[in-house]
Amino acid sequence: MDFSLSEEQEAIRSLARQILSDLVSPERHKELEADDQWFDRKAWSALADAGLLGIAAPDAFGGSNLGFLEVALVLEEVGRTVAKVPYLASVVMGILPIAQFGDEALQREWLPKLVAGEAIASTALVEDRAPAHAPTTTARKKGSTWVLEGTKTCVPAGLDASIVLVPAMTGNRRVAVFVVETAAAGVNVERQDTTTGIPEARLVLAGAKSTLLGDTASGAAIIDWITLRATAGLAATAVGVCEAALRITADYTKTREQFGRPIATFQAVGQRAADAYIDTEAVRLTALQAAWRIGAGLPADAEVAIAKFWAADGGQRVVHAAQHLHGGMGVDRDYPVHRYFLWAKHLELTLGGATQQLLRLGDILAG
Repeated sequence: MDFSLSEEQEAIRSLARQILSDLVSPERHKELEADDQWFDRKAWSALADAGLLGIAAPDAFGGSNLGFLEVALVLEEVGRTVAKVPYLASVVMGILPIAQFGDEALQREWLPKLVAGEAIASTALVEDRAPAHAPTTTARKKGSTWVLEGTKTCVPAGLDASIVLVPAMTGNRRVAVFVVETAAAGVNVERQDTTTGIPEARLVLAGAKSTLLGDTASGAAIIDWITLRATAGLAATAVGVCEAALRITADYTKTREQFGRPIATFQAVGQRAADAYIDTEAVRLTALQAAWRIGAGLPADAEVAIAKFWAADGGQRVVHAAQHLHGGMGVDRDYPVHRYFLWAKHLELTLGGATQQLLRLGDILAG
């Protein structure tokens, strides 16, 4: 098997790594957090200027018309720097579904702005007590428009999003997906704090006008389409988180001395780090396979569930090892490793943890 990337893919990853490593540092994180700023607009603008927000968007709207694997490579670098940018939300859960399912008018209105970083999009998949395929949020036809009522929670980048894709139940008891402008009448956006510190949003819809995405018969398929790619995107982000946490830990244990020698030379430390390396490689390879299959247009349900399982199960072992091998430094908020722990925990549980992925795999095998 050949796991190597093409020259173009290597160039995309290198460009994303250069931009984010130059602009996103522990000092930059502290600066933003001190002002309660959880969106790094400088880094976002740089990604937009480099064309990295539109790498999978149609070239007619300023994109590069590439595939999901290229998107996943950028997400790895976002995870590597734990950058405060809504790449998963706006690109994977915004640009991609609008490009795939939106009509020409919707695409012309929003894709150029999203690709340029002038607007942000997201998808509201979560409700308090209802699955995405059977939401309590309702949609009713009023003349030529659709009006939504209901509440969505945990909307990624919801505080900064200009538009949100919202699943809602129509009068014929079919789920459909609608595009809601957050500045419209009848839309209230409330802050929800998360494990990472990067806030999400509670979206309250009270007579909010919306635009139908696709048609009323394709809502479930659109939800599955978005969820598959968002889950694979979470796994790709976990690759960068794990690799960076392991690198920081290796550098620390090589310089931290105890009993007259670096603690990296102790057998127990080396074994713990080696286990974390094995987990990191499993996260990387399964995420790469899932992203490649999606990009190639192949069935990927099982591969995405496997990738998310490793991101959840293996990822938490990696960041726990990183914390433990740092000793007291691991819980020092002035030291960067704690951010990787928080990100890994958030990635672990978003869109289903390890147990949920095993259940999905069981359903696939039984089906």
